[in-house]
Amino acid sequence: MSDDAVLHVKGRVLVGPDEVRDELWVVGGRISYERPRAGRDVTTVEGWVLPGLVDAHCHVGLDAHGPVDAATSERQALTDREAGTLLIRDAGSPSDTRWIDDREDLPKIIRAGRHIARTRRYIRNYAHEIEPADLVAYVAREAGRGDGWVKLVGDWIDRDAGDLTACWPRAEVEAAIAEAHRLGARVTAHCFAEDSLRDLVEAGIDCIEHATGLTEETIPLFAERGVAIVPTLVNIATFPKLAAGGEAKFPRWADHMRRLHDRRYDTVRAAYDAGVPVYVGTDAGGSLPHGLVAAEVAELVKAGIPAVEALSATAWGARRWLGRPGLEEGAPADLVVYGADPRTDVGELGRPRRIVLDGVVRG
Repeated sequence: MSDDAVLHVKGRVLVGPDEVRDELWVVGGRISYERPRAGRDVTTVEGWVLPGLVDAHCHVGLDAHGPVDAATSERQALTDREAGTLLIRDAGSPSDTRWIDDREDLPKIIRAGRHIARTRRYIRNYAHEIEPADLVAYVAREAGRGDGWVKLVGDWIDRDAGDLTACWPRAEVEAAIAEAHRLGARVTAHCFAEDSLRDLVEAGIDCIEHATGLTEETIPLFAERGVAIVPTLVNIATFPKLAAGGEAKFPRWADHMRRLHDRRYDTVRAAYDAGVPVYVGTDAGGSLPHGLVAAEVAELVKAGIPAVEALSATAWGARRWLGRPGLEEGAPADLVVYGADPRTDVGELGRPRRIVLDGVVRG
């Protein structure tokens, strides 16, 4: 569109779960609810409108083996865009994807720097692998490289124990999280199992990824402290396959992974019912493909979260949590248009009719 062109989006604009407008205009790449002056070139799009979807656990620049080249990163980002994901919290990547910030046709990314893991306690080629004495220094380093987030690996398989165990002593975790907060960054951690959760939450962590190890003892603590979870249920669905692959060598770990998988929906629903903030994340970019945001919303609904709340976890609520605007006056025009109301059928998320990014129709 030319600088003088206007995009008219009409139908049902879902400004919030219960706030619906009949139309908006995109002028100069930004949202306006005031009709522009006559005589301008106007293109009209019709349908049900949501703010650009959020994938709050996504890895652009990463695949199952480690960092990828720019062409692969571009394909990953385009796949997410085509699925309606226009805002990504990149929850750890060894690749430098800052060049994406200069591409108006690619989703916006909020980075958490590179994963920080214990030595030999994470996927090869993914993380800084360090010992506890260096945790504070590496957290400070990644706080400077990220966009307000730092990513720890809170637990992983301990080969000596033959099962998942916590990676960090309590004192080092407390000091590291305090340092991140001093530098203006929030901290999240990969956690599958039960053991690390209390220490991380009581140390002041802001979010837990996966959170399959939540129990009736730790869920109230999360709710009290306002610690969010990003369940990544489309990733948790792979646990039985992972368990089968490692059972011969680590039978305790395999059994533990199956038990965490079996109660995954109950865990998420119990957390939601207790008031724990829940957000949508797919864990795309490791072993999973990109573009799975609609599938993850459907999983949250299957777990028992009401459809409109599951939608908020990838739309209005998720953007608010990450400090990014939705469909407010003057906000960048990042929105998705659907053929029917996604509040009544979240399956609509998998059928975007139009995708508008920075005010331009991209699909």
